[in-house]
Amino acid sequence: MRKTAVAAALLAALSLTACQSTDDGKKPDASAPSTSAPDAPGATKTPATGRTGQPAANPERTPAGSGKARDTGTGSGTGSGTGSGSGTDPAPVTTACVGENTKVTVSQVSRPINHLLLTLTNTGSKACNAYHAPLLRFDDAQAPTRVMDDSRPQAVVTLAPGESAYASIILSGDSSENGHTAKALTVHFAPRSGSGSTGTAPDRLTLPAGTYIDDNAAVSYWQSDMSDALTF
Repeated sequence: MRKTAVAAALLAALSLTACQSTDDGKKPDASAPSTSAPDAPGATKTPATGRTGQPAANPERTPAGSGKARDTGTGSGTGSGTGSGSGTDPAPVTTACVGENTKVTVSQVSRPINHLLLTLTNTGSKACNAYHAPLLRFDDAQAPTRVMDDSRPQAVVTLAPGESAYASIILSGDSSENGHTAKALTVHFAPRSGSGSTGTAPDRLTLPAGTYIDDNAAVSYWQSDMSDALTF
């Protein structure tokens, strides 16, 4: 009887020990609320750290680089330009048209009546100016033929090589005085100043047969167009 009681007590003790071991080996529930104490007022909160012990990155900020950013791009450009032109304003013509660089001819015209036409052609290699009006003398006349002042052109007539100028000659008028038939015509050339002649050799021309002149004879200024010359 006594042995039975001792065995029962031993079994009870072993059972109690097994229960305590089971309670001590239980793991705490991961979902259980934290029991840590709240931060004290005024205390500085230590930021959470990652696995390396550095502060966790703020997702709203761009991570700072570990080195200075430097713009190593370089650029250079050079430009040069030169321009040249050979075009210049032509030098003004100052050479007078004279017997040495021109040819003068005289011819009859049907209209207007009692007129002759003088043609001056540049036969030289350079341009020349037909200044003012030709200075004429019929036969052996002492005085030059009158010049028609109203025929003065707006500008001096310049002749390039091969070009011509024209002047008309009135032979006679309605009231004839001292009329006679002329056979020769001497042509002198005026200088730029218009005073006297150039002093060069004049051209002496043979007039058309039966050329009749009187005191009304006159000559126009040199014109660049034949039709303009024959209007006087």
